Amino acid sequence: MEVVIVPDVAAGGELIAEAMARLLRRKPDALLGVATGSTPLPVYRALTAKVRAGDVDISRARIAQLDEYVGLPAEHPESYRSVLRREVLEPLGIGMEAFLGPDGTAEDVQAACEAYDTGLARAGGVDLQLLGIGTDGHIGFNEPCSSLASRTRIKTLTEQTRADNARFFDGDVDQVPHHVITQGIGTILEARHLVLLATGEGKADAVAATVEGPLAAVCPASALQLHPHATVVADEAAASKLKLADYFRYTFVNKPEWQGI
Repeated sequence: MEVVIVPDVAAGGELIAEAMARLLRRKPDALLGVATGSTPLPVYRALTAKVRAGDVDISRARIAQLDEYVGLPAEHPESYRSVLRREVLEPLGIGMEAFLGPDGTAEDVQAACEAYDTGLARAGGVDLQLLGIGTDGHIGFNEPCSSLASRTRIKTLTEQTRADNARFFDGDVDQVPHHVITQGIGTILEARHLVLLATGEGKADAVAATVEGPLAAVCPASALQLHPHATVVADEAAASKLKLADYFRYTFVNKPEWQGI
């Protein structure tokens, strides 16, 4: 696992956007896995700036969704499909025909989960999956003690998670769905490159457990230790509890520039 410590979230966004741009220059029809939330927004803004400046052609790129609410209509403004359309697809000029996501309104949710895993495989697999991390080490909606071999499946949201997400639903927790579809950890690990972005002191314990702690289901993100090409990008605050922080800084400064992340 490579750990890159950046001065702030803007620098992290630029670094990851450049990794996406390099991938797209090499493979124009790459499948990019994206996450929702505030953390990845600087990545999307930086990539959009590169596209608009003509630094990279994204016309053949494809976008894959990490998770989705169950029972929320796709056109609902807070469905993750709608959020990603606003924050990723439209700014980048990518149409919905290039978008892959699970059907959160399906009558048979389990079949929808299995269909999404199959769809990702038929699309050739995710080339680069962007991840955030929860304060408890969760990735996607894989909460602590999720199976490290789990596939795309339905998960029940905790009351705390529903309360946290109520701000997107006019502060009304009763509007927040109880269930989500999420790529499982086993599904996530099939992406060719995993890039986790963490910012803020509140993520410091989770980052330390992910990078330097044992491989354990209690910290789902620690599964990145199993991946042959995983990159953790953390700002100074999120990296503040890493014992090997100086080593990570040294190796990144001294790696070949052409190697990227």
